[in-house]
Amino acid sequence: MTDHDVGARLAGLEARLGRLERLLGTLSDTLDRSAGTAADAKAGIQAWVTEYVSLRLQQPVPETCEHAADEAGVQGGPVLPGTRIRCTDEVLHRLARIPIPFVRQMVTQKVADTARAENLAMVDVTFFERAATF
Repeated sequence: MTDHDVGARLAGLEARLGRLERLLGTLSDTLDRSAGTAADAKAGIQAWVTEYVSLRLQQPVPETCEHAADEAGVQGGPVLPGTRIRCTDEVLHRLARIPIPFVRQMVTQKVADTARAENLAMVDVTFFERAATF
């Protein structure tokens, strides 16, 4: 390697190091400026979440708000989860014994659809056993 080649390579290396120093300086300045804005962004997100949760807590939940009596006059008592179909406590107990959540949800939906199709006001164990089979 000649002195000219070494000098050229050294000059190229110094140029790259100079660009790297400028980039690091720019990055450092950007990080210094964004430190204040991150705290502001965090405070803004916290305020939004607080307002959202407050609004959601003021909305009535379908299972806890009052409903007019349906055409069969059935009021009170348990309902199939996620529906307005009335059922007995034994039906809820049998549903709770299904260990896999998505299977429990599928069975509940099938029983509710069958009850609606047959215009049934109250799901009992006999109906549940018949409707829950696939």
